[in-house]
Amino acid sequence: MRKFIGVLLLLTVLAVAGCSSSSNGEKDDKKGDASGGSDFPTKNIEIVAPASPGGGWDGTARAMQKILSDEGIVDQNMNVVNKPGGGGEVGWQYIKGKDGHTFAINSSLVITNNVLGQSELTYKDFTPLATLTTEWVALSVAPDSDMTSGKQVMQKLKDDPKSLKIGVAPSLGNDDHLSFIQAAKEFGVDVTKIDFQVYESGGNVVTALLGGHVDAATMSVSEAKEQHKAGKINMVAVSSDERLDGLDNVKTWKEQGVDMVFPHWRGVMGPPDMSQEAVDYWNKKISKLVETDAWKDVLKNNEWEAYYKDSEETKKFLKKETEKYETLLNDAGLTDE
Repeated sequence: MRKFIGVLLLLTVLAVAGCSSSSNGEKDDKKGDASGGSDFPTKNIEIVAPASPGGGWDGTARAMQKILSDEGIVDQNMNVVNKPGGGGEVGWQYIKGKDGHTFAINSSLVITNNVLGQSELTYKDFTPLATLTTEWVALSVAPDSDMTSGKQVMQKLKDDPKSLKIGVAPSLGNDDHLSFIQAAKEFGVDVTKIDFQVYESGGNVVTALLGGHVDAATMSVSEAKEQHKAGKINMVAVSSDERLDGLDNVKTWKEQGVDMVFPHWRGVMGPPDMSQEAVDYWNKKISKLVETDAWKDVLKNNEWEAYYKDSEETKKFLKKETEKYETLLNDAGLTDE
């Protein structure tokens, strides 16, 4: 009888051990799953540029790939995948079906596409990972213009919103346009009556300004800087919070009594439902990336500025940016509200 009980106890212990082993095995598998766990990453990394090669999104993706690899920050093999179309829509739809090994470059278009009714996607459909860089927006006039400050431009528009033609590219609703809308709104201009002239590119806007076809033009600082330094155009305001290196003579909007700062930012976001382990991994790796000399050289060479925010900070930032863009696009008469 004692022998029978002993055998029975032995079988029970083995059964429990088997269940425990099976349970632990499942947990071990989950640790290395595609959503990211303690063993994350377990396969190649995809960095999605939601545009064709060339341009800001692609440049950001390729710079991240090179530096993360060259600096030994990420050991896994990384590939840049271009998914152009729909103002980012194609690339962002692509990562919705992926896991934590794939992330995409984004910008304010992930917000404005939705607000303008051009996409059903919002930032809430993804996992915010980081905000990386910003370009600032400049207002420029011809060198022989009687307006020598952003404030003078706004005063003329406040007196008569139709008195000036304002050049912008490549469409209404982008950051160049909306930064001007915000400055004008803060100054008390009736922004629904401003006469915007839309051109295909920043180069076309500069040509229009030099040819006298527009009285002022709003464009990224990188598009205006060299022309300003050469004396071909006169930059009269920038949307940054402080004066910019190399443009010490150009006042910010805030210095001219217009209380606004407007970043033209880029960042990265992952698929929905990424695990906290994967988010933590990318927080750690991207925070190292932005501290490297190589990344700082990328910013300098592209006239970008550091604007790093981690995943949690970016989530809060995107919420505020969405509220800002909804208001501006509505004020500009570009939405149905």
